Amino acid sequence: MDVNGAVAEGFEPVREAFAGNFTARGERGAAVTVYRDGHKVVDLWAGTRDVDAVAGGTADGTAVGGAAPWERGTAQIVRSATKGVAAAALLLLHQRGELDLDAPVGTYWPEYKAAGKERTLVWHLLAHRAGVPVLDRPLTPAQAADPVLGAEAVAAQAPVWEPGTDHGYHAQTYSWLTGELVLRVTGRTIGQWIADEIAGPVGADLWVGLPEGEAPRVGRVGHVEPPAAENGALRTRPRRAVAEAYADPYSLTRRAFGAITPQPDENDPAYKTAVLPASNGIATAEGLARFYASLIGEVDGGVRLFTPETAARARAEASAGPDRVLVVPTRFGLGYMLHGSASPLLAPGSFGHPGRGGALGFADPESGIAFGYVTNGFRTSVTADPRAQALVRAVRASPA
Repeated sequence: MDVNGAVAEGFEPVREAFAGNFTARGERGAAVTVYRDGHKVVDLWAGTRDVDAVAGGTADGTAVGGAAPWERGTAQIVRSATKGVAAAALLLLHQRGELDLDAPVGTYWPEYKAAGKERTLVWHLLAHRAGVPVLDRPLTPAQAADPVLGAEAVAAQAPVWEPGTDHGYHAQTYSWLTGELVLRVTGRTIGQWIADEIAGPVGADLWVGLPEGEAPRVGRVGHVEPPAAENGALRTRPRRAVAEAYADPYSLTRRAFGAITPQPDENDPAYKTAVLPASNGIATAEGLARFYASLIGEVDGGVRLFTPETAARARAEASAGPDRVLVVPTRFGLGYMLHGSASPLLAPGSFGHPGRGGALGFADPESGIAFGYVTNGFRTSVTADPRAQALVRAVRASPA
C-alpha cells in the first residue's frame, strides 16, 4: 500500500500505524492529520476514495471500475464525529453572550417545554442528560431531513427519564436538539452557522449539509468486516449486556439509533445535503484536525475559536458512569466525549468525538495535539475503532 503525504520528524510511528491499518486491519481508504501547537505535523492518505472500489485500470494507468485513488482533499461522511462540531456552535454562542447554557431550553424554544421538559437546561442537551434519546414515532430519512418535522417531533416527545438526572447517548435526536436551538437564537440553520462562523474562518473542509459543488470530492462509504485477527489476537466479543441491548428492538439502545428508520442510505446525495448535526457531517481528516486545533489555540498563527474558559467548560466532566443507551460507562463534557474506557483519546485531558465505526476527532490542550481521522469503511465498533486507536497510540508514542 502506497501511503501519500508527510510526517514531521518524530511522528514516523504514525505513518507506520497508518500503513498497518491497510495491511493488518482491513482499511480500504482513509486519511489522518495531526496538528501540534497549531501547525500540521502529520498529513497522510492512502487507498481508494470509494469503499466498494474495484481494483484495476487501463494500460495507461487510468482508474476504472470505481477504483479512483484517495487524494489530498478527499472527504467522507464522519457520522457522530459531527457532534463535536455542532457542540462548538452552541458553546461559541454562549461565549458571545447570545446563549445561556444554564437557562431552560424553553427560554429560546417555547414549544420544547411540552411533555414535562420545562426544566431541561441547555447544557443538559450537550451532556446527553435531556432524557429524549428516542422518538416514540421514528422519522423516515425524508422526514428527518425536513427542517421542521424533526424539531417538532423532539419537542413533543416525553422524556424517558427526568431531564438532568441521568445520561444516555442521544444518537440521532442530538440533531434536532442542537439544530433548533441555533436556529432560534441566530435565525440561521446550524449548517449555515457552522459554514459562516466555524469552517470558513478556520479554513476547515467540513460541512453539515454538503454544498452541491463539493460533491465530487466525497467518496462512497460502507460497512467493512474486520480481519479475523488483529495485532495477532482474536477479536474480542462485545459484552453480553451490550450485545443484548443492540439485539432487543425495544431497548433504549435500538430505539435511540433507530430514531431515523429505516437506516438512511449514507451515499444518497439527498442525505448528504440534509442538515443532521448528529450524524451526517462530511469532512476531510485535515478539516477535522484543523477544527480541533482551533478550539485550543491559534491555527497557523491565525484563528482561535474557543477562549481558554470555553475550552475548559467544554471538557469539564458533566456526565459519567453507566450510559443508559450505550450500556457501557461513558464520560461527557458539553458535547464532547472525554478520555475513558469507552472512548480512549490521547490523554486524560483530551476531548473530542468519534463517529460510529470509524472517524475520530479530538484535541488535547496539554500536549497541543489536535487529531482527525476519516475512513470510507465503517466497522461495528461504536466509540473505539481499532484503526483509529492504533493511530492514537502512535501519536502517544511519538517522541516529538
